[in-house]
Parts: sequence; structure tokens; C-alpha cells
Amino acid sequence: MRTDFKGIRRISAAIMVAGAVLAAGAFAVPAQAATVAVPTIVAKGGYVMNNGTGVSLYTKTADTRRSTGSTTKIMTARVVLGTANLNLNKKVTVQQAYSDYIVANGASSAGLIVGDKLTVNQLLYALMLPSGCDAAYALADTFGTGTTRAARVKSFIAKMNTTATQLGLKNTHFDSFDGIGSGSNYSTPRDLTKIASSAMKLTTFRTVVKTKSIKTKVTTKTNGYRYMTWTNTNTMLSSYSGMIGVKTGSGPEAGYCLVFAATRNGKTIIGTVLNSTSATVRASDAKKLLDYGFAK
Repeated sequence: MRTDFKGIRRISAAIMVAGAVLAAGAFAVPAQAATVAVPTIVAKGGYVMNNGTGVSLYTKTADTRRSTGSTTKIMTARVVLGTANLNLNKKVTVQQAYSDYIVANGASSAGLIVGDKLTVNQLLYALMLPSGCDAAYALADTFGTGTTRAARVKSFIAKMNTTATQLGLKNTHFDSFDGIGSGSNYSTPRDLTKIASSAMKLTTFRTVVKTKSIKTKVTTKTNGYRYMTWTNTNTMLSSYSGMIGVKTGSGPEAGYCLVFAATRNGKTIIGTVLNSTSATVRASDAKKLLDYGFAK
């Protein structure tokens, strides 16, 4: 039987041409970039930015003034660490007034004991990890100026507001050193994120806020010593890969707040959620915003 080679060649050529057309058509369709869905959060306010570039990545009522709870303490630490010729080893004696303040306000405490002597560095851990309002009072009393405790505290809060102005913040005002204000202690997700971003430029601040727990030796009133252990209220340090800070907050008016920062592959995302409904939900809100920020 004779094979028709010409016919076979014609069929093969047709198949090759058709395949080439199909392939060309496939490559002619431009690839569509994957879109990242904007997350929905429970918190009433939220903001996220790329900490390296300052570019905003997410906003939800980001410039609405709200009570900030203990996230206020970020500025407390920022003011202390911005003090000229700061001596982190300077010892501060715990006063009865600090303990009385905790009791009177039902405030979060680092468990400081009257008469004990702690370094400024230790007080920063007591401030930022267990969110000690007693530590905040001690720092305000130490780093304010004036002949009375009331004057020193007032001076310190003024420094907090001056620093906010220097950072160009238009929607932030402090009337307390710890967030237990008198109705005029407020900020916004955008402003708080900028305060935290500024503070994260400081080595000591970065070291403190990424610490999960610390056991430290303090001097007692009788010049003996005791150990204090403080655990960070920011549970995301253990639950979110790359988490490096920053501070939790809560209160009847503030709800549940969190200023957060994480680094992955050299990229740092920083942001804030204000007035979420629980500690669990604020962490969920923050995780959504971090995931979104890293995907952008």
C-alpha cells in the first residue's frame, strides 16, 4: 500500500500552525495581577502603613479622635527616652503616692512596692510589659520639673503634648501619663501609628516592646533585693510571626486597642486599631491588617 507523504506533510503543517496560533493567543492575553481583598475589621478605627516608606496602606476612620487607653504609654516612654543625657541606670524610689493612685483608679499595675528602688530602664519594662500605671506615675514624677509632685506630673504631660506637636500630629492630646484621663486624652489610629513609628527608632524602646517576659532584680528599702517578673500583655508577640511590638490598651471608653508592628523579609508594617470589642478581637483585627500590609 502506498503512503501519501504529501498528504501527511500537509496535515502536520496545519496542526503546527493551529498550535502556534493557539499558543500565540495564550501569550497575547496579559497576566492579571492578583488583587488583595481589603480586610474588614471590628475596631471602630484602624490605620496601617509601611514603616520604611511611610506609605499608608489601610485606613478606617483613621483621623477620628478616640480615647486611647494604655496605648498612651507609648508617648510616656517616648518622652522619657527623648530626655537629654538620659541615664537609664538612674534609680527611682517607689513612692506611696504611686501605690495609692493604682488603688484609687483600679488601674493596671506592675506591682511596684513602696520603698523599692528601680532603674529608669526597669521602670520602662514595668511600664510597657504589664502596662503598669504605677511605673508611668514614677516616670512622670521623675522626668517632670517642679517643686511638687503635681507640678512635675503636669510638666511631664506638657512634654507629651509638645512632642506630639513636634511630630506634626493634629489630632492628639494628652491629659494623663497613662491613659486614665479626664476627658481630654485622645488620639487617632494614624497619629498613634506615627508616635509608635517615632519611638521604634529608639533602640531601648524597640528592645523593651519586643520582650515577652522579663525577670529583673530590684533593690529593696532595706538595701536587700527582690526579683520582679513582668509579662507582656501583647500576646501577638507569641502568636504572629515577625511581631516586634508595640502596646495594648483598654478602657471603658477606649474599648480594646492595639498598636502593632511586625517585620518580615526586611519589610516592617506598623499600625493601630482603636475601640475593638475584646482582646481576642483586637488581635484578630491586627492580624488581618498585618497580613494585608505584607501582601501589598
